[in-house]
Amino acid sequence: QVRLVESGGGVVQAGGSLRLSCVASGGTPSNTAMAWFRQAPGKESEFVAVISWDGFYTNYEVSVLGRFTLSRDNAKNTVYLQLNGLKPEDTAVYYCAATIGYGIPTAEFEYDYWGQGTQVTVSS
Repeated sequence: QVRLVESGGGVVQAGGSLRLSCVASGGTPSNTAMAWFRQAPGKESEFVAVISWDGFYTNYEVSVLGRFTLSRDNAKNTVYLQLNGLKPEDTAVYYCAATIGYGIPTAEFEYDYWGQGTQVTVSS
């Protein structure tokens, strides 16, 4: 059973940066795409970014493009989401998700494994 554990959330002022990490354990297959979703208070969950199993392909939600960068270190079974230029509207609980396969899906229903979430709060 794949287990995902996020870390790195916190409180930061607008314009600041954070780096979120997600460590996968439990025998994660090599062909596993990893993604981040977020859910702000009172809003539906939304896709943030995804990276292919080999790290060659990424896709980002338009509002974070150019500010967030997703990368992975397969030797450490870890993905990193670098958040730069944070805005108050980025405030949310950020969830790491994994799905076995060679694509880079962006829909929640395509992901089988989820972390517990890490809170990101951006003050104005």
